[in-house]
Amino acid sequence: MAEIGDKVEDFCLPNQDEEEICFRDIKGRWIVLYFYPKDNTPGCTTEACDFTASLPDFDGLGAVVLGVSPDSPKKHRNFIEKKELKITLLADEEKELCKALGIWQLKKFMGREYMGVVRSTFLIDLDGAIVAKWSKVRVKGHVDEVKAKLEELRG
Repeated sequence: MAEIGDKVEDFCLPNQDEEEICFRDIKGRWIVLYFYPKDNTPGCTTEACDFTASLPDFDGLGAVVLGVSPDSPKKHRNFIEKKELKITLLADEEKELCKALGIWQLKKFMGREYMGVVRSTFLIDLDGAIVAKWSKVRVKGHVDEVKAKLEELRG
């Protein structure tokens, strides 16, 4: 898994409108890059709604919030419209970014093993380095933790 201090490699992924978002284009800002398993599931919906509610705070701190899952841009668009989300969602259908950051892992649920996204968040600084990370995120209170860490690091 990617560690604090690691530089994020350049990536380009389509958003919910099938526009390509590339890391090189957003580098130079604080970035909250959060990964979640699947659109329109309870935990993922709560997390996306919490980030949407806190978007003005993140904007005020100069940070862009990007949600990433293996869902398609079309599924992301549906999720955004259904839940009135204001955040940008990236489609990592080939799981390249998930694999690059080490969050595409073997998971177990009810005795079954399968590969999936480990809910994780990375805080990336102006130079493109990971300065904070959360793995196996518990959704409740998570957005506030990320915001507090960003405030602390920004000084």
